[in-house]
Amino acid sequence: MNSNFNDLSAKRRSIYALGNNVAQAPEEIFELVKKTIKNSPTAFNSQTVRAVVLFGAASDKVWEIVADALQKVVKDPEAFAKTKAKIATFRAGYGTILFLTDTAIVHQLEKDYPSYADNFANWAEQGLGGAQQAVWTALAEHGIGASLQHYNPLIDEAIHQAFDLPKEWQLRAEMPFGSIEAPASEKTYLNDAQAFKLIK
Repeated sequence: MNSNFNDLSAKRRSIYALGNNVAQAPEEIFELVKKTIKNSPTAFNSQTVRAVVLFGAASDKVWEIVADALQKVVKDPEAFAKTKAKIATFRAGYGTILFLTDTAIVHQLEKDYPSYADNFANWAEQGLGGAQQAVWTALAEHGIGASLQHYNPLIDEAIHQAFDLPKEWQLRAEMPFGSIEAPASEKTYLNDAQAFKLIK
């Protein structure tokens, strides 16, 4: 079976060579992110996913915070130089999306449905993963490259302070995005027999 969805999914790759040569205006990308997340499923339709879309100096600020946080824990100057160079590739993009989980909703669901209480945090993570995948693919459809980074919880407090975010919003990932200045490396796959099983 052929699928346009799989064609789009194949375009979604981790792009590390980012630029700011993006034709779409920030408002257009913001609307795309909003619509994509709103159409992504969450358990109990709980809608626990939160996103903050940053451009310009605000996007740069994320990567300044990351660099400052890592400088405190990466003591070797040579290692930090490599780390700083990597962070610069994220900062070179057009913007950054912060993905967060609204823990207030998670905790309320735990109270409302105690027999499922142990599952809601995991289900929120599943919803977040689905939203991230969908946004990443939607960006790729428009020729915009991205990658998914995880500097939380090291940067959580500074990010919340810098952007005045609700304390209930737990930072889960950062997605730098921009023009594709160099293609992704070739993707390799496990042997199908290692990953899939057909039972009839």
